[in-house]
Amino acid sequence: MKAIKLALVSLVLAAAVHAQSGQADQRAAPPVAGGAVLGVEVREIGMIAEGYRVSKLLKQTVYNEKNERVGKLEELIVRPDGTLSWAIVDVGGFLGIARHRVAIPISQFQSVRPKIVLPGATKDALKAMPEFKYADGV
Repeated sequence: MKAIKLALVSLVLAAAVHAQSGQADQRAAPPVAGGAVLGVEVREIGMIAEGYRVSKLLKQTVYNEKNERVGKLEELIVRPDGTLSWAIVDVGGFLGIARHRVAIPISQFQSVRPKIVLPGATKDALKAMPEFKYADGV
């Protein structure tokens, strides 16, 4: 009888250990959608906090290093790999009339906080650049 109790206790313990290891495996496998991990890990929250909200940058005034207004940030272009490549700056017109857009490589911008700064830029120099047109004609 003692041997049977010992065998039952061993089976119960083995089952408990197996169940816990199965739960740990399930917890270790994050949910996926389309092969990408969903959500943000704790270590990534710091990177998000240091980033910029694009919605707060669009339509903001672009300045040169002399604090002169040279245009407005209209759009940001994202490469297929997810990195920013170009900024579209509107340097002309009033209320969309005589609008002149130019494409500027992101690397030419010096800072974003507290202002968007494009060193060496002037309104005249930007207006002399070839006008950028969206592929859809807008």
